[in-house]
Amino acid sequence: MPVYAAYKEAFVGVPKPFAFLNLELFEENIQAVLKRAGSKTIRVASKSIRCVPILKRIFASSPRFKGILGYSPKEALFLSEKGFDDIVIGYPTMQPALIRPLLKEIARGKRITFMVDLFEHAVLLNALAKDLGVQAGVCLDVDMSYVLLGRHLGAWRSSLSSKEQIASFVQRMLELPFVRIDGLMGYEAQIAGVPDRLEGRHFKNLLVRLLKALSKPDVARRRSDAVDVMVQRGIAPGFVNAGGTGSLESSAAEDWVSEVTAGSGFYGPHLFNAYRGFSPKPALGFGLEVARNPRPGVYTLSGGGYVASGPPGWEKIPKPYLPRGVRLSATEGAGEVQTPVFYKGKERLSLGDPVFFGHAKAGELLEHFNTLYLVSSGRVVDEVPTYRGEGQAFL
Repeated sequence: MPVYAAYKEAFVGVPKPFAFLNLELFEENIQAVLKRAGSKTIRVASKSIRCVPILKRIFASSPRFKGILGYSPKEALFLSEKGFDDIVIGYPTMQPALIRPLLKEIARGKRITFMVDLFEHAVLLNALAKDLGVQAGVCLDVDMSYVLLGRHLGAWRSSLSSKEQIASFVQRMLELPFVRIDGLMGYEAQIAGVPDRLEGRHFKNLLVRLLKALSKPDVARRRSDAVDVMVQRGIAPGFVNAGGTGSLESSAAEDWVSEVTAGSGFYGPHLFNAYRGFSPKPALGFGLEVARNPRPGVYTLSGGGYVASGPPGWEKIPKPYLPRGVRLSATEGAGEVQTPVFYKGKERLSLGDPVFFGHAKAGELLEHFNTLYLVSSGRVVDEVPTYRGEGQAFL
């Protein structure tokens, strides 16, 4: 693991703030994702990467990385024009102006799959595809949330929950000549996206682990039912996608799952430090400048308020981790223009020095930086553009 002095030396002369990727830790995370996914192929969640050169590195590292799970029609077009193929857009849209350019990419031979869970999604795709004389491939997004004692656990995303709903939906889809069902997806957010080893929350952790254990067989059954519905109607899905970084093992264990999704596991954001089953390395981080020293042991840094999305809480705040022992102020946290920290460790901090942080999530950090510095063997070896650096902002 990196030490403060080595990182400080590596970034001498680099303007602050900056974002960086430690290539050795990144490679360790790649190998861990491959191991955790068993023998399944892995679709890369571009939302968690947001950098074309890094996407290319992942795909070059192993033939088991196949296809992208994107998060925006505009992003899918951007990636297709960059040479990527087999892109599944993870979220539906009802905007013809965003769909038509992708249908033109399909007409050029690119494989782009649209997500649907309402008949209105499919009807619009059918009409637009008819106008261009192509077939639009679609993926059915099946609800994998879990209901316990009347409480909904998981993501509010798909309307397709019961076997009967899926059967009715598939039957209606077969009436649309310019739409073709290519795949099936089910994301078990209550397993993949919920930490179960939060510091100081013993009883909550036990409850989350119990709920995950109860949910796993339910998810497997419902995913199997959805596949059966399609097969009974003569549809052999080209892919059955499941899971995320937090549920690779359980998703990969299902025989009917052909591929799993991974994204955050490549960068190792600090939210995943609170998962019991695995712990990715902190490959992605950022550095802030020490700009003030208002009191002994108190250092005020420039910038830093890169707070993660989702329910508010301290776990969504960036965490300082180098030099060791540095900590945030409980009254200010991480601010947009300044972030005070407390530090009385062994390393000497001077004005202009960097303090290193990890983001709570993965790709969201890169919305704040135009470039990403790549570090290997204790030195910066490259500087590559992020989506933002290429002038792209999709959401």
